[in-house]
Amino acid sequence: MTKRITVQDSYAARQRISGKVRCTALVRSDTLSDQSGADVHLKLEHNQITGSFKLRGATNAVLSLTKEQRTKGVVGASTGNHGRGLAYAAKQAGVRCIICMSELVPQNKVDGIKAQGAEVRIIGRSQDDAQEEVDRLVAEGMVMLPPFDHPDIIAGQSTLGLEMLEQMPDMDTAVIQLSGGGLISGVAMVLKAANPDIRVIGVTMERGAAMYECLNAGKPIFVEEVPTLADSLGGGIGLDNQYTFNMVRDLVDDIVLVSEVEIAAAIRHAYWEERQIIEGSGSVGIAAVLAGKIKTPGRCVVLTSGQNIDMKLHHRIISGEDVDVTAEG
Repeated sequence: MTKRITVQDSYAARQRISGKVRCTALVRSDTLSDQSGADVHLKLEHNQITGSFKLRGATNAVLSLTKEQRTKGVVGASTGNHGRGLAYAAKQAGVRCIICMSELVPQNKVDGIKAQGAEVRIIGRSQDDAQEEVDRLVAEGMVMLPPFDHPDIIAGQSTLGLEMLEQMPDMDTAVIQLSGGGLISGVAMVLKAANPDIRVIGVTMERGAAMYECLNAGKPIFVEEVPTLADSLGGGIGLDNQYTFNMVRDLVDDIVLVSEVEIAAAIRHAYWEERQIIEGSGSVGIAAVLAGKIKTPGRCVVLTSGQNIDMKLHHRIISGEDVDVTAEG
């Protein structure tokens, strides 16, 4: 039987990671508010220490390890941001770390993880391929800390929900990235416990939307991972998913899909209108608002979850180029 994750776990996680992660700002977006006829605020989590929210869950998970587990070292599969967060958290705690990644992960994210002192292994063309190497290392004795389907990871990410409530206690809508579900399940758990009427809307890309397809199927299924500007949202949810599938199914009110063109438009908007550098995955909430896909948002918090985009790609996008990562991948 899987452990039920509660608001108490969220508060415990916040105490555990206090001083090791940033409390990120919440700022009003006048342009998004004007365009949507609502009161839209951006939760600038892309300004987190490692450039994404993933540091919260990774830090909570590493600090929750026993002394014996720490000596064995940690391993995880990642599309980039979890790996960077886990590498940073492990380095701070003096724990060995290996990150397994697929060939689809952009080179800048691989380099970012290596810069934190972790060993990187590139395996195959999908997160599932990378996971096979993780499983092998676990069999040899290392401790797996997965990107999302783990109670300590979910509790760590959920601390974002506590911050959002303190910064805007009267919010009507929260717009949150959806990939494996570790982020949105934790945030939704906290928000719904405080006020069940808060709408939690997940946003993901049209290309390879794994959780969306699994929810439609009524169970975890294999979904092909394909190139996308929202590369950090890629990868499956795991056929033996223990936590996030059920939590997303039960707690998330709606899921919105955005196209590659809409993601690119959001990256441009973030730069030219908000003065923020945000990666494709971190921009999908903005994309959904810009495209009019969030109905009656009211007082709305849009999470910008990551900034770790290849800067040459970013330059091309903000300069107006029609970037087609499918042709390049």
